[in-house]
Amino acid sequence: MSARFYVNLPLAPGPFHLDGSEAHHLATVCRLRPGAEVCLFNGDGREYPACITQVERKQITLEILRVEQPERELPFTLEVGAPVPKGDRCQFLLEKLTELGVTAFVPLLCQRSNTHPRESKREKLERYVIEASKQCGRNVLMRIDEPMEWAIYASRTHAAEMSILAHPHQAEQLTTLAKRFKEAKVIRIAVGPEGGFADDEVALAVEHGWQTVSLGPRILRVETAAIALATIVCGV
Repeated sequence: MSARFYVNLPLAPGPFHLDGSEAHHLATVCRLRPGAEVCLFNGDGREYPACITQVERKQITLEILRVEQPERELPFTLEVGAPVPKGDRCQFLLEKLTELGVTAFVPLLCQRSNTHPRESKREKLERYVIEASKQCGRNVLMRIDEPMEWAIYASRTHAAEMSILAHPHQAEQLTTLAKRFKEAKVIRIAVGPEGGFADDEVALAVEHGWQTVSLGPRILRVETAAIALATIVCGV
């Protein structure tokens, strides 16, 4: 796979000028020169193979050769709701969910949450998604939603959706729901904070049709549980 670069602009065959951090990465970090082929993408589901024609100090000129649309997305919508873990664990979580093909991530605000993401952090979270997309070949960016109170999120269920809640004190195993994954067009999975969901939060979810499942006998961290659950649902 050619080196991939993200641009937040419309793309089409023909000349294109790349600047900013991606141009710096192409020329200084990757040390690519005229004649080298790269791949541009902008999150529209397509990718744009291109050839470098000129390298300047602050701008790269390329010729976009064609438009391709490889199928790398899941055949269903997969949304993951979870509290944002601290530090590097947040980056790790978003990178892996992006690689797995998750459609959207919703930062959850629960009773026992100890991290409340600020609006200023949203750009950093989106950058994690872009970098992971560059690496794994996704051409649709995983969406980062606004932080949401659990009571609101839990009640946003729809009859056509499948909603799964990871809860360590439930005996039901996730494998019992596996047959329904292939039938669902929209699957939502939720993981609680380090201390777990409070009893009334679980009761609220069940009241709105969420399926509570166990991920095994051990207590998992937020990022471990979310990635494990998404992996099982994706069938990876």
